[in-house]
Amino acid sequence: MKKILKFFLKIFGIAAFIYGLLFAVFYYDLDGKFMYYIWEPLMIKRFDNMERKDVTLTPYGMKDNVSEDF
Repeated sequence: MKKILKFFLKIFGIAAFIYGLLFAVFYYDLDGKFMYYIWEPLMIKRFDNMERKDVTLTPYGMKDNVSEDF
């Protein structure tokens, strides 16, 4: 009986820790701050420097048959 109680207390402690951690993350908006200050600059740095085809130079006749390209 003591082992079962110890096991459930351990599970409860882990769940309480995870709940507290998630509460702190969302209360202080740490996920939004991470996205704004860390993730977005990394994505801008990566995707703004990609080489892309200039779609304004595509002839008008090629734009009509878009479904045939797939």
